[in-house]
Amino acid sequence: MIALTRAGILREMRAEANISTTYETIIGLEVHAQLLTRSKMYCACSADYASAPPNTHVCPVCMGMPGVLPVINREAVEYTIMTALALNCTVADFSVFDRKNYPYPDLMKGYQISQYDHPVGVKGWLTITVDGESKVIGITRVHLEEDVAKLFHRTNGCGETYSLVDINRAGVPLMEIVGEPDIRSPEEARQYLIKLRSILQYLGVSTGNMEEGSFRCDANVSIRPAGTTEYLAKVEVKNMNSFRAVYRALEYEVERQQKVLEEGGRLVQETRGWVEEKGITVSQRSKEYAHDYRYFPEPDLPPLTIGRELVESIRARLPELPDARRERFMSDYGLSIYDASLLTISRAQAEYFEESIRALPAGVDTGRKAKEIANWLLGEYARLFNVTNTDITRTRTSPQQLVDLLEFIDRGTLSTTMAKTVFEEMFHTGRSAAEIVEERGLSQISGETELEAMVDEVLSRNQPAAADFRKGKDQALKFLVGQVMKETRGRANPQVVNDLLKRKLEVSP
Repeated sequence: MIALTRAGILREMRAEANISTTYETIIGLEVHAQLLTRSKMYCACSADYASAPPNTHVCPVCMGMPGVLPVINREAVEYTIMTALALNCTVADFSVFDRKNYPYPDLMKGYQISQYDHPVGVKGWLTITVDGESKVIGITRVHLEEDVAKLFHRTNGCGETYSLVDINRAGVPLMEIVGEPDIRSPEEARQYLIKLRSILQYLGVSTGNMEEGSFRCDANVSIRPAGTTEYLAKVEVKNMNSFRAVYRALEYEVERQQKVLEEGGRLVQETRGWVEEKGITVSQRSKEYAHDYRYFPEPDLPPLTIGRELVESIRARLPELPDARRERFMSDYGLSIYDASLLTISRAQAEYFEESIRALPAGVDTGRKAKEIANWLLGEYARLFNVTNTDITRTRTSPQQLVDLLEFIDRGTLSTTMAKTVFEEMFHTGRSAAEIVEERGLSQISGETELEAMVDEVLSRNQPAAADFRKGKDQALKFLVGQVMKETRGRANPQVVNDLLKRKLEVSP
């Protein structure tokens, strides 16, 4: 006789009744964000380690030497309070640092100074939007800890493996944001991470760069038969370094867990790693519980008292956050919720947009120009950022240069197609539209006198197309316009050419 899990029994009962099991997905995310402080969490070493030679930003404290004493980084505490407030958390009157014990080779002391039952912030929330529907995701806690060293795994010429340790990262301030298990799909998880990263970037407390490891995510995933309230085994998924990786890993893990139950297997609580190249998760170790870490108060650090005056002074310094800026863009500039949402995901992009608005000449229709600027940022800018793997923070084209380019279009100097060609060179070189237009002779030809001879030449060479137009075939006119555009290398004003052709075709025999 085979012993079945509770889920297995449900599956068997449903199978006998010819009913397929529908599962509900339960996801909770734990996000670690490196804080943009100048020094590390508990010592004076520089936290700017990314491009430094290995093991150069180190001292006895972050190397875990015996007898050394940690000192709390005040700026890291203030950044964590700021984040807790932005996430609608209650900020504690006092917070306690604890020792979290585990014997990993990248943990120099053999324990991590973290927080457990007295974090900085608790019981917050943020709102996400998926398929046009808003949903509130709870935030369990926001707390402070330190990052660990970095391991580099190598293989020598004999096929033997070994590891190198770079301690530069050890001790960098790390803020952990633990979400409630309110997420029900991989897409909700992706939107939660995008929104959370956007908030951190607006606050200026973290770069939020997943590829560089300054914004890292672990996901706790479980499933259960729809309609039930019991949680089955929880699986933690690690090693996801992009939003796409998070989505794919969660999608795979949900399908894997469903398959295990449908085949009569039993899910176990474990930690699994995402393997990007294979698109699968693999088992790494059994999942730890809180008691496995043997938390106890850090004896070298006193409880942290957080005064109300400090909290309120930090609250007063909070910048305009993404949701508020999105609503303002809609009301002030008449943007759609779609455009406003995309523009405000990134603080840098939102500020670039507003700088462009401020660069407009006096008296212009701000609403119309705001839509044009949004279209360029979400269109040509986004396309070239994707091609070059960059973002708005690295653009060589200033807001004033974008506005000047749009003026060329308004005056008829450049067609939209020609403007896109000019912009691509602006994007790569940082040069102005005026310089490029003058150097390459790209100004649009709009004068009828200049174009008339070219139109006559095209008509004389394309009599069959002219005859087709007179017979009522409108497509023939498009062909003739195209021939003129070809002759002028795209510089002719299409509307002027169109009008000239119509007049000549109507009076010609």
